[in-house]
Amino acid sequence: MENYVELNVRSEIGELEGVILHTPGSEVENMTPENAERALYSDILNLAVAREEYKQLSSVLSTVAQTYQVKDLLTTVLGNEKAKEAIVDKVCLMEPQVGVKGNTYCIKDYLLDQEPAVLASLLIEGVPLKADNLTKFLSKERYAMRPLHNFFFTRDASMSVVDEVLIGKMANSVRDRESLIMQSIFDYIPGFKTKTVNPIDNPALDSACTIEGGDVLIARDDILIIGNGTRTSTQGIDFILAQLLTQKEKRQRHILVQELPSHPESFIHLDMVFTLLDVDKCMVYEPLILRPNKYQTVHITIENGKVLNIVHENNLLEALKKLGMDLKPIYCGGNGDPWNQEREQWHSGANFFAIGPGKVLGYGRNIHTMEAMNKNGFEILRAKDIIRHKIELSDYEKYVITIEGSELPRGGGGARCMTMPVRRKPVNW
Repeated sequence: MENYVELNVRSEIGELEGVILHTPGSEVENMTPENAERALYSDILNLAVAREEYKQLSSVLSTVAQTYQVKDLLTTVLGNEKAKEAIVDKVCLMEPQVGVKGNTYCIKDYLLDQEPAVLASLLIEGVPLKADNLTKFLSKERYAMRPLHNFFFTRDASMSVVDEVLIGKMANSVRDRESLIMQSIFDYIPGFKTKTVNPIDNPALDSACTIEGGDVLIARDDILIIGNGTRTSTQGIDFILAQLLTQKEKRQRHILVQELPSHPESFIHLDMVFTLLDVDKCMVYEPLILRPNKYQTVHITIENGKVLNIVHENNLLEALKKLGMDLKPIYCGGNGDPWNQEREQWHSGANFFAIGPGKVLGYGRNIHTMEAMNKNGFEILRAKDIIRHKIELSDYEKYVITIEGSELPRGGGGARCMTMPVRRKPVNW
């Protein structure tokens, strides 16, 4: 029986106690160069190599916190017949090709007939198209229900915000089933003890509303930092603002909004250019976060259910300093050389995941970023050495654990993208 933790996340850096992961499966390989773009990939992955790299991440995390696998959690949920029927019904509404539509093969009954573990796999890895007529036999489409190619980036479809879970309103419909699965996990597994908030449940929702977890960072329990770009719209940020206003807290709370470029694709989320590392340090892609440019930083202050003001700020770090968070920036790609900065940002060099204050994980391939981390007091530790017990984390105060990343970065994300924390200890600010 799973040992569930009660959901509570009030920062990006508090000591990690629980995290949800999804080890890449056959859904990652079930694509070709022709349909990779539709799957939101710029390249195709070698599954065997990607799984070995991911195993370094999951093995390290299991040594420091309670880890949960999406497929295991979903299997538990599907053991509840009521939940099973509700989920399959929603899938059929969300993806019409799954249900009856003209002569389209209906797989609803097929899904309902499956055992929980098999159904969990089908919902993630896809259902092959049954070639029972000439059109389908000649079709280039191989799946009646497409695989969730991006699901190992568990960060995007749901976000822990204090003691609630905000469900992602994905920018691309190919990922909608991820949000459905994550909401089902939190709605039907009582051990997490949380409430889900889903934008699609609001009948007055703006159709332009999109929210993804890579854009939502909890700096402190009174400060949210949100990226505004191709994956999280201004309407999505307004939805989050509206949720905070309904809480009518007497203390001031703040949303810092950072505009992001629409291209290249490496600027997909805020955590690709900015992540928190310690109580006094952060990782930045300097050209966007610190240099003067056309991308705005906006500060929204709310109190007692009202917006007090909305103002422009010079940059994200200055805005945080005004709120009592004086952070020293460490540069993705190191200082000075734009080529190194661009190359390493492309390979998720700014995308770090904290397991505690000053204790983070990232890709070892970004050597200039790692040099900058080391110069700022972080010991560089290889995940392999930790897994093999060659070194003990308790011997080090501040460190970055490096995982190999020849395949995983091809999917367009790093350690933070691949982790959905559900509980962290409070930070001694």
